[in-house]
Amino acid sequence: MASTLRLFGQIRRPIVVTNQTARCLSQAATQPEPSSDENEAVNPTFVNRNPRNLEQLALAVKDRGWKTIWPHREFYHRLEFSRTQHHVTAHVFSSSSPDPVLSCSTTEWALKQELASTRCVAACQAVGEVLARRCQQAGITRMVYRAIPWTYRSDAVQSFRAAMKEGGITLSEPRRKYIST
Repeated sequence: MASTLRLFGQIRRPIVVTNQTARCLSQAATQPEPSSDENEAVNPTFVNRNPRNLEQLALAVKDRGWKTIWPHREFYHRLEFSRTQHHVTAHVFSSSSPDPVLSCSTTEWALKQELASTRCVAACQAVGEVLARRCQQAGITRMVYRAIPWTYRSDAVQSFRAAMKEGGITLSEPRRKYIST
């Protein structure tokens, strides 16, 4: 059996196939095609190895806590921003741990040496930019930020929030979705 191969309008040499067995002409055994029923079956012992998957889909349970406590406990991640006499600090807390997941402060040497003052508005903006980058690297893009009401309008807090938003962080979380079964 002889056949000719055409490639982009050019005629190539004919390929001759005979019944002789050769290494280059051997074929692999045909595999049976899988049925569609096997693809749709769900493993009954499925274990979710990504613990943040339900959180990112807004399906994970948010611990509500008591209504009388402040700040409220209904969050996946919470941002806490504070200014002292000498430094600016920001922490990101998870709802499951009292220890911060991420933090940034003007006490860090790399940040301190770039700033003229560790408490000014520019320092707050720099802390916001660095923390936003760290959150992006950690995969945290949404968090709750509830500023203390009497400090919310200050220029320092506003520049910190603007730097976080410019870094791609959304300072609110989606409402929890409830799925009926």
